[in-house]
Formats: sequence, structure tokens, C-alpha cells
Amino acid sequence: MSHTTYQQPSLLDGWTKENNELVRQWELDRGEDALTRDQNQTHLRCCSSEFHKLLRNIQGIPPLIDHMKLELTVVYNTCVCFTAQSCFSEAEGLFHHAAQRVLQVTGDDHDASDRLVLWRTILKSTERTDLKSCVLHLLCLQWAVWQATCELKIIQEFKDELFSLVGTLSAEIRDDRREAGKKSPDTPLLLVDPRRLSELLHICTFIAQGAERLSEGQSSEALSDLQTAFSLPAPRCLLAYTHLLSGSCLAHMGCPQMALQCYRKALETDSRCVCALYQTMLIYRQLGNTQAEIQALRLLHSTLMLPCSTEPAVPGTHPLSPSLLLSSQSLSSLLSVPSALSVLHSLALKSALHGRASEGVEYYLDLLAALHSENQHAVSQKVPVEVPPLPRLPELYLQAGAVLLMARRPADCMALCDEVMSSTLELLPERVVLEELEEYEVETRGCAEGEDRLELLLWAGAAYLLQGHCHTYLKDWKQAVTLYTRCINLFVRVCCKKSGFQPQIPSADMVSRQGKDLCVLQRLKGLSLAGRGISFTQTGQLKEALRDLQLSLQALPECLSAGLWCGEVFWRLGRKQEAVACWEKTWTLSTQSSEKSLSVYLQEPQTGPLLDSTELRCRIKELGLTLSA
Repeated sequence: MSHTTYQQPSLLDGWTKENNELVRQWELDRGEDALTRDQNQTHLRCCSSEFHKLLRNIQGIPPLIDHMKLELTVVYNTCVCFTAQSCFSEAEGLFHHAAQRVLQVTGDDHDASDRLVLWRTILKSTERTDLKSCVLHLLCLQWAVWQATCELKIIQEFKDELFSLVGTLSAEIRDDRREAGKKSPDTPLLLVDPRRLSELLHICTFIAQGAERLSEGQSSEALSDLQTAFSLPAPRCLLAYTHLLSGSCLAHMGCPQMALQCYRKALETDSRCVCALYQTMLIYRQLGNTQAEIQALRLLHSTLMLPCSTEPAVPGTHPLSPSLLLSSQSLSSLLSVPSALSVLHSLALKSALHGRASEGVEYYLDLLAALHSENQHAVSQKVPVEVPPLPRLPELYLQAGAVLLMARRPADCMALCDEVMSSTLELLPERVVLEELEEYEVETRGCAEGEDRLELLLWAGAAYLLQGHCHTYLKDWKQAVTLYTRCINLFVRVCCKKSGFQPQIPSADMVSRQGKDLCVLQRLKGLSLAGRGISFTQTGQLKEALRDLQLSLQALPECLSAGLWCGEVFWRLGRKQEAVACWEKTWTLSTQSSEKSLSVYLQEPQTGPLLDSTELRCRIKELGLTLSA
């Protein structure tokens, strides 16, 4: 049967008019007020439904050469909507069916089992026909689907055809502009300019490829890909990403200063590039520039709290955003940032640990207020970075309490500790039985299944410890002794079936959850004994003070305050040679240890009675002894 039997110009005109009306309505709707994400998805579903309905009507008759340009245009518009909704399998199905109909018209054979072979066959069969431009438009959209589904290997196998597509479409646009006066007003319209889409895909491909190589440790190869991307036309947000990833390459190559320059360029190109702020902060941390790190954290937090979206977007009505085309796991990991709450926590802790206790207090109070607030719309990021999670609420209360005490606000510190104890004391285990360093079992009464009771014991102990520190600061020695004793008594509930309880001092290899808990337990024991011993010295109970201080040093040999006060007690008891030995050992151990990795409430307080090492050395000198080098 001849194809010409089915030719109906009026039907063709009607379909062309319907397609163009849908495109114009799309442009009108998208050109008005900015759509929310839900509104955008609703709009896309509506458009894809209308275009798909039109396509089914067109494909309801055998393929005709006169209808094929319109049919491929409608396939293109339908697939744009499907792709924008991440309905990739539906778009692939339409590509395949359209390819079969094209080959029916051209009369060529094909191997439908291989997508690349099928595309090469179509390109060859339409090379010298009027269908060439329509097929190239579909190939451009197929590229978008491959890019969005992270099929980078297929893109690499087909890159010659895809990369040449960019130049071909640009030349096609120039030809169309020259022929603009001769063009029929009934020419089928496209939802998305294929030339613009091909340019977007070109740079996205190099960015995705660079990110993949960077994640595989091939920093120099990744940097080469990104340098190529710099020469391509692209939206500002993608140029910012190119600067950002170049900085990551340089950071991995051991060039932090050059990396910082790239991050600055990323922010100059697109101020919404919060990942550049995050990476800048990490570089400052690596370089040990604490003040610059704090400033970067402050700026990062304020940027994350802005109501505007930080997701990159192509200006105008383009439905295929960079976030859709750059969705690989490698790239998502490189571009992700912590939540605003996580950044605020880092800012609070960093400020407190580096001489900014008052600022740290305000940040912690803001953090606790945000956690209690029901409105947290600005604190959740789409892709969380792989960092330790935000501590649980009792842990945050304890950290905030410690910082409040640093800021000389003991009453507020004790109030937060009361909150911790009110939520933990009734749930404390009767006994924690330790089997090995990596394993322990908990015997408890009336406790919710699955709760970590050792952690509850640690929180309660830390709360008592901090309250003891507060009363030490207030010089209420009797109440301080009572609270330190309560902390110490909690550890009686911990026992070991085998070799007795001898937790180790924190070390790099103790990375398990249980190992960390045991290290915290040992430190709480050492600090509480030191606090009680120091309190006894203030009330003249030197025998009890010496006992506790020596026990403290057994549990925590690097405890500076315990070592100095233990020496002081020896001195007051007339045992001056032992005092000197104790001080010398303390100075040696304290210079070798570091508290930076410890939680802030596990660090030695600076708010109680202190001994001046310079004055102690003068005593030793007067005694006629020589200090060790």
C-alpha cells in the first residue's frame, strides 16, 4: 500500500498547530512567576500528558515521510518533559519506537539490541534527508538521558558523535537565522533549544568525568578535564563548579594555596556556591589557621540559612537543570555540604576551644533553640556530607554546659546538667558487665529495649562532673565533693568478668563505639577523682586529697591538674622529694598529650584553683634541685 494514501495535510496542520500551542503555553506559564518545586512537577506532568496524547494520535497511522518531522518534534518535546521528571525509561522507550519508525521510512535494516548501533544506523540513514536535524535533536536529548542516568561509559564510547553534535547544532542555528524570513510560521516548535542543551551537556560531561576521575584518585587527569570545561560556554553556576572541582584536584595534589584561589574564583563566579565556602573552611583547618576557619564557618552558616535555594539552575525556562544532569554519586559527594545545624555546632565548638567562649555560648544556645524549634525548614540539605552526625541532645547539653562554665556562667551550666540528669537517672543500668574491649552487655531494670545504657551512664556521670566543676568555681567545696562522689559512684556499676576493668587511654586504634565509650568512662573517672582531690586540699583534708589524686593519675596519667596538686599535697606533707618527682613527671606527660580530639566537657577545667608552674619551678630551684631537660 502506498504511503501517499494516508497523507492528509489538514490533519498535519492541526497537529502542528496543537504542538505549537502547547509550546507557547509552556513558555507563557514558565515565563510568569517562579514556580515552586511541586508546581513545577505538576506543570511538567500536565505538559507531558498533553504531548504524549498528541504523539499517540500521530503514531496511530503508519509512518509517513511528510509527517515524520512533526512526529520527531513531538517525540522530542514529550521526552523533554519525561526527562525533566526523571522518567528516563519512558523517554528511552519513545526514542526506540521513534527510531524504528524512522528506519521504516528510510527502508534501512537495524540491530535493535544495541543502542549505539541503532543510533549510528539512524544517523547514517538520515544523513542526506530532511530528517537529519530532527534526528540530531533526539540524539541531543538521548545524551541528556545518558548524562542524567550517569552512563558515562556509553557517552565516552559515543563521544565523537556527541561532541561533533555541538558544532553541528550551532551551525544549524546560524542557518536558521539566515533563513528566518523564509521560514513558515507553521514550523513545529521545540520546548528546548537543542543547541543550548548540547552546550549544557558538553560542559556537564567534562565536569562529571572530572569528578569521577577525582573520586578515583586521578587528580591530574581530572584537572585536565576541568581545564577543557573552562573553554566551553556555560551558565555561571557550572563555571563555579569547574573552579570548585579544580580546587579539589589541587587540594588532593598537595597545593592548598592554589586550591584556595580556585575556591575564591568559584565564589566570585557564583556567590551561591556554598560548597566552595565549605572547602575553603576545610583548607583553613588543614593549614591550622583557626581564626580564618571560624570566619569561614560563620559565613557558611549564614549562607546556608538564607531562604533562597542554593541549587544551581539555568536562567530562563530551561526544564533540564544542571542538578538533573549532574547526579552521579561521585559528584554529589564532592559537592555536598553539612547541614546548617552541623555547621553551627562546629562553629560553637571551634569558638569555645579557641578563646571565644562567649561566642561559643551564643552559638550553642542558638543550636539548642533550633533543635527545639518545630520550624527547621532552612537547616536540612538535599545531600548530607559524610561526616560524624550531629551529637544527640544530652551530649549537646553537656557540651553547651561546659562552654557556659568557660564563660563563667555556672548557674546556667548546672541548669543544663539538671536537664541531662532528669532524662537519664531513671534509666541508668544497675550493672554494665564488660566482656572484652569491643563488647559489653548491660543488665538493667525497666528499660526500653535497644537503648544504649552505658551511654546513659556516661551522660549522667558527665553531668555530675560538670556540676562539681561549677561548685569548685563557686568555692563551695563540700557540695563539689558530693557531686564528684556521685560521679565516681556511677563507675561502681561497671565491672569486668575476666581481667578487671582497665580501660585504655584514648588512642588512634580505638575506633569502635565501645572502645570510645570506655575511654570516656576512664577519663570521667580520672577527672572526677582529681576534682574531689583538689576540693579536699581546699578543706585541709590532705590524706583524702592524696588518695584521690593518686587514683586520678592511675586512671589518667596525663591529667595536669591532678599531677600538680598531687605534688602540692606531697610538698605540704613535707615530702618534697616526692613532690618534685611528681611535678617533673606531670610536666613531661602533659607536654606530650593533647585534648583537642576530646569532647569539650571531658577537658580539664580552667575555672577551679590553679597552680602556677613557674612558681613551682622556683620552689624547686630554691630547694637546690635541677630539673630534667
